[in-house]
Amino acid sequence: QVQLVESGGGSVETGGSLRLSCAASGRSFSDYHMGWFRQAPGKEREFVAVIIRGGGVRSFTDSVEGRFSISRDNAKNTVYLQMNSLRPEDTAVYYCAASTSRLYTNQLRDVTGYAYWGQGTQVTVSS
Repeated sequence: QVQLVESGGGSVETGGSLRLSCAASGRSFSDYHMGWFRQAPGKEREFVAVIIRGGGVRSFTDSVEGRFSISRDNAKNTVYLQMNSLRPEDTAVYYCAASTSRLYTNQLRDVTGYAYWGQGTQVTVSS
């Protein structure tokens, strides 16, 4: 089992940047693929980015490609989401999640691919 705690959210203007962090405790962090999701008011939780255990493969949803990056530091048990060129439509609660999947599949782009979730951190982008 792993516990996840997000931080780094806040309010920025359009074009600004934020870096979200997700600190993990419990079982070995390096055993998990790590994902970021977001949920805007009245909408379903949606995939943002994923990074595999060793960090060698990353994937993003189309709307953030080229603006967001994901990284992890297995020595610090932390995954990061760097968000640049933020837009009002990026406003949401952002969640990190851990997957116990042994394989890298498209399920990692869906909420059903993850067993553990953080409590979320609010990101607000004003126009």
